[in-house]
Amino acid sequence: MRTAVVTGGNRGIGYAVCESLAGNGFRTVAVVRNPAATVPPGVEVVPGDLADKRTVAALATALRDTCETIDVLVHNAGVWPTRLRHNEDGIEESFAVNHLAPFQLNLALEDRLRRVVQVSAGLYVKGRVDLDRTPYGRDFHRMRTYCDTKRANLLLVPLFARRWQDAGVTIDAVHPGVIRTDLGDPGGVLGGVLRLVKRRWAAPVDGAAPVVRLADDTGTGRYFDIDEEGALPDGPAQVLWDQARELTGAG
Repeated sequence: MRTAVVTGGNRGIGYAVCESLAGNGFRTVAVVRNPAATVPPGVEVVPGDLADKRTVAALATALRDTCETIDVLVHNAGVWPTRLRHNEDGIEESFAVNHLAPFQLNLALEDRLRRVVQVSAGLYVKGRVDLDRTPYGRDFHRMRTYCDTKRANLLLVPLFARRWQDAGVTIDAVHPGVIRTDLGDPGGVLGGVLRLVKRRWAAPVDGAAPVVRLADDTGTGRYFDIDEEGALPDGPAQVLWDQARELTGAG
């Protein structure tokens, strides 16, 4: 039986991805912060926190203890920051969770991996990466910072594809569409208005479909806007890679 690991597998798109993969015959493992979180029937739980390099390292160890091989690793967990927060390493929260955590897990688990699917966002086109400011929240903005982290994450997809080409490990990224989840919900009156707006958006099961499709694909180094292949961003990928290694201690 093939094994799939899904970060953030207890809510939104991640829950729907877990449900679909389990229904397709995968042994499915959901990474969740709260070990008591609800996951689909038949899905295993591995508690883990993607916020800090220490907790990501602990999660990698737990996954190595649980999974001899990871046929599909779905990086689904993400943060849309509503205010500036720093992790214990002094890194802005969403940069740590959206960008550094997948990078660190990829390197920590690469000898177990067969395929990686990175859940991204079409809003990466509005992002920029200031290597001196963005990681630390010095240019923090409630919307643009999210876009920045997604752009940074996508810039490394081709580098992982080249790194793994001789090992037979593949990686693709996908924007699953504009989906009705609680991502970016600020609470209060504004949060209530946003929830009303989101009622018109697609359901999580719709967002899961292109992710699950890629789980069984064989290509590598690509980016998809739902089901249509698109262009990856240009930028200082190697410098960003080197910075991520320094900030996480990975590799």
